[in-house]
Amino acid sequence: MPLSQRSTLTQFLIEERRRYPGASGDFNALILDVALACKAIARSVAFGELGGVTGNHLAHLPATQATAAVASVNVQGEVQKKLDVISNDMFLRANEWGGHLAGMASEEMAEPYAIPANFPRGKYLLVFDPLDGSSNIDVNVSVGSIFSVLRAPAEVVQGQRKLTVEDFLQPGTEQVAAGYAIYGPTTMLMLTVGSGVHGFTLDPNLGEFKLTHPDVMVPADTQEFAINASNSRFWEPPVKRYVDECLAGKTGPRGQDFNMRWIASMVAEAHRILMRGGVFLYPRDTKDPSKPGRLRLMYEANPIGMIMEQAGGRASTGRGPVLQVQPQSLHQRIGLVFGSKSEVERIERYHDEPLPLKKADFETPLFAERSLFRD
Repeated sequence: MPLSQRSTLTQFLIEERRRYPGASGDFNALILDVALACKAIARSVAFGELGGVTGNHLAHLPATQATAAVASVNVQGEVQKKLDVISNDMFLRANEWGGHLAGMASEEMAEPYAIPANFPRGKYLLVFDPLDGSSNIDVNVSVGSIFSVLRAPAEVVQGQRKLTVEDFLQPGTEQVAAGYAIYGPTTMLMLTVGSGVHGFTLDPNLGEFKLTHPDVMVPADTQEFAINASNSRFWEPPVKRYVDECLAGKTGPRGQDFNMRWIASMVAEAHRILMRGGVFLYPRDTKDPSKPGRLRLMYEANPIGMIMEQAGGRASTGRGPVLQVQPQSLHQRIGLVFGSKSEVERIERYHDEPLPLKKADFETPLFAERSLFRD
């Protein structure tokens, strides 16, 4: 389809809204505000060192009131990049004023951000990771922004009580919309509003996101998997079994060769899987027993999970659907497996099955052949 005939994000949202005659338009406006933040971040990422935004966050970096209190190490205990702080501020500034939100929560902030009193309050909550994979900025690898939209409790919307952390602790099944922007050779916005997944590419001439990938579907089967192999000594047995079988290739129990990928940017991993299939594993392991996983349930697992499920894939903790997990805290971590449905279901099955016995398991005196005539 010629570029001039492609729908813009605005046109797409209007068409979606027409399916619900009683809709107020607040939701559409909120998504467009999120898209505006993503455009601003894409521009900062594109300038890189020319814009003075690479490297770690420094104390002398100019900051607005929203980010002035952010230290060089965030609530996750991670060293912040300059663009982490800048991107967080862009999300806040683009979305606080429109009257569509009751509050926001970010991976970069310890507590929720209540909409200032001088702005109208809306009926939605926005949860976001402003710059996923920011450690890749300095080496020019694709990064992205992830977001999730929830409904705010009626009493908060009506001003009967203040916003609390508990208002955000909704399972992924309650998400109204989810998406991510990926800042790579082109900037793309992948979005679901509960009716499939659609991809929009930023037209740099018009400054508009245009629909280029309608109704994206994750292939059910794959021969690619993504995992950080340096953690193999900490993996649980079902994960080790799965990876070992993939690595065994045609001569192994799977009877086919697999390719392994690892970008260390979850947005980039998710985008590759949406485009051509695959499975991503960042499972629970024994590396740090105090953390039941590495990825954040609210900011990463839930929005990516909704996108995968809407695209015909599957998202899991390894033991069950991640979208059904009831959050216990704002910055809760969790194990995550997502991608092609058949592979994710296999991994879940391995967690439920007893480990298969190997030949070596029988090469012990207990299981050796017995005879009165053995030497």
